[in-house]
Amino acid sequence: MFIETETTPNPSSLKFLPGQTVMPSGTREFASPEAAEISPLAQAIFDTGEVVNVFFGWDFVTVTAAPGADWGSLKSQVVTILLDHFVSEAPLFAGGSADGINVPDDSIAMVVEDREEDAEIIASINELLETRVRPAVAGDGGDIAYRGFSEGVVYLTLQGACAGCPSSTATLKQGIESLLKHYVPEVAEVRAA
Repeated sequence: MFIETETTPNPSSLKFLPGQTVMPSGTREFASPEAAEISPLAQAIFDTGEVVNVFFGWDFVTVTAAPGADWGSLKSQVVTILLDHFVSEAPLFAGGSADGINVPDDSIAMVVEDREEDAEIIASINELLETRVRPAVAGDGGDIAYRGFSEGVVYLTLQGACAGCPSSTATLKQGIESLLKHYVPEVAEVRAA
């Protein structure tokens, strides 16, 4: 087995590609060692002591190094952990397999409650996010999550390598906001949740 690595727009994050499915559906972000306790793989990566975020995508794992961490040694540690995990076919989550399940991230809730009269607008927003934005963001080692729509404002959360990336504001404002405004005239602004 060979694990490829890719840089991301976030200089603190690397994307690791094991050449197989990581999360069969959905994504999962671990922003602390405590959150990672449900996943032996995420916990092992946090146990290096030099990691502040682990993100599971469909076919990748993105790891964000702590400030001052040396990717030279950390990269080989993470590759070894990933190899051990995937070669042994260990479960992704404690107590079983992640096969066919989507583990919700309870730490991030809706910012605003969607109104029923906005259902068509919200459906259009979510379709654009799913078909145009998520694939591009996943290519950079992250994900985007819809967190609400109110009075023309779309609330989104960037995850994985995209969270805390120096270009995340530009991604939200110039990229995603422009796209949504173009296709959904009711959208006036996009804000990070």
